[in-house]
Amino acid sequence: MDVHAIEKFLASATKNAGAVNIHFKDRSTVTGIFISSRDYEELKAKNFWRVVSSKNLQQWERTRDVNLSRLFSGSGFTRLSAAAK
Repeated sequence: MDVHAIEKFLASATKNAGAVNIHFKDRSTVTGIFISSRDYEELKAKNFWRVVSSKNLQQWERTRDVNLSRLFSGSGFTRLSAAAK
């Protein structure tokens, strides 16, 4: 997926649902939230996205520790969908 498609989805879906299912070409689906850190604009320009997976979400909300996130390349995404609550 390209940067514009990902941003468009994030602008509409994450405000309502929060968590997102990220479907990949060559790996299993990851559920988590996209976070905006200091390097957000730099990463976005290169189509990289910082995501905190659902298993680390509670700890992320307490600490806001960027080390709990992982970087994913947007070019590997096939589809984004809102995660079920």
